[in-house]
Amino acid sequence: MSEHDDRGDGAGPMPGAGADDDHALTDEQIAFDINDFPGGARAALEAVLMVVDEPVSEVALASALELPVEDVREHLVALEEEYAAAHRGFTLRDVAGGWRMYSRADYAPVVEKFVLDGQQAKLTQASLETLAVIAYRQPVSRARVSAVRGVNVDGVVRTLMSRGLIEELEDTGESGAVLYRTTPYFLQRLGLSSVDELPPLAPYLPDADVIDELIEEGHA
Repeated sequence: MSEHDDRGDGAGPMPGAGADDDHALTDEQIAFDINDFPGGARAALEAVLMVVDEPVSEVALASALELPVEDVREHLVALEEEYAAAHRGFTLRDVAGGWRMYSRADYAPVVEKFVLDGQQAKLTQASLETLAVIAYRQPVSRARVSAVRGVNVDGVVRTLMSRGLIEELEDTGESGAVLYRTTPYFLQRLGLSSVDELPPLAPYLPDADVIDELIEEGHA
């Protein structure tokens, strides 16, 4: 063995020691006492929520802060009460199975002007109509959506899927048709916890029997 390859002089790490040492170092780096932070658990929650781009579950937050889930929920509710009492421009909301910071609805005009000045990409009228049908009739097949709208919706459905607003169901049902439903991202964008919070629009849509007749007549 050459002099360059010989590591018997102790210059290199012992075999098998590197992984354990790295693991121990990582444990030391992430170990902390939540009470040592200047603002305690609530300030730590704010720090985490400021860097997320989607709702975070209470379980995930509890794991990050090393606190019981019940304590985390109490802190989150208390934080939102503090924000509301202080008339802050943001709010903390429990949406789509997790918590996230949102701008407060009272300041919508200012936020809307800022966003529109940045040329926000909007959904077309056709996309909005198709999304509404899926939201209120889900799970629903593409043929049924076409029957309600009276036009082919293949292209629009692809657009909505690419935006992450709808998804295909794994179980296609007895008919074999692919069914569609809205996603958690859809709820997040609308600020809803579930589709049950959607405004009562379903009564204005055709009944299932009417839709079946339209499909059979070839209007889909």
